[in-house]
Amino acid sequence: MTAVLSDPSAARAHARAMAGTRVESMPVLPPVADDLPEGVAAEDLLWEETIAPGGYATRRLARGTRLRLIDLKGDACAGLQLFNAEMPTERLNVADTVKVQWNAYLSAGKLLLSDMGRVLMSIVEDNAGTHDAFCGTSNAATNAAKYGEGANYSPYPNGRERFLLGAAKHGLGRRDVHPCINLFKGATIAEDGSIVPDVGPFEGGRSVLLRAEMDVVVVIANVPHVLDPRSQYSVTPLRVTTWRGEVTPETDPIRNATPEGQRAFLNVEDYFRR
Repeated sequence: MTAVLSDPSAARAHARAMAGTRVESMPVLPPVADDLPEGVAAEDLLWEETIAPGGYATRRLARGTRLRLIDLKGDACAGLQLFNAEMPTERLNVADTVKVQWNAYLSAGKLLLSDMGRVLMSIVEDNAGTHDAFCGTSNAATNAAKYGEGANYSPYPNGRERFLLGAAKHGLGRRDVHPCINLFKGATIAEDGSIVPDVGPFEGGRSVLLRAEMDVVVVIANVPHVLDPRSQYSVTPLRVTTWRGEVTPETDPIRNATPEGQRAFLNVEDYFRR
């Protein structure tokens, strides 16, 4: 590689020879998927990407878009941050997500709420059952203590700095990075108040389907859970697929499951009535 880079013409030839190269962890452009749900047309596919171990991805999603995450090999950890795409000072509030719904354990039918009482996304389907609304993500210090390194471009990148990179693509900065939820890696609270991680590895192929209830910016970091007890940096690829979908109707069962949820959806509808 050094010899190639020392010669600009050779470097250009080398770069052009790489055209068409495909690796597992990269966006598919234009997006193509052969396993869309029945009734979803190929032209409605918006985003198809596999996030590498230690990687991140981000995208702006319109209201009604479906976001499917698949833990391909059973050891992915999808740290998720959400922003109102039009007003990113409004963002996922994990504390309110737990408090308003009287439930700290995420599953199908649960809502991801903003700090302004609105639904950013809802969980439509979930066959994983191991998620975490308590622990947040790793940082450079926690990774350095566990793995020996933890900086963004080290072999062991941390979640907070991956979120910073994703947020920066939307003009957001350090103060905008907020507590996340973790999908596919669980955490429960024991009777003595201690946090008990449930990080697998699990069977590959588990999935979660979310629905955007507002125009949102999604940032995903695929890094080991911060309480993973393993000494090695253990995480596997995470597949992301999105497609166009209808805005949630007033008759939707998730919308009407609880009085608190109904109010949060009314707040969304009031926002779009401006």
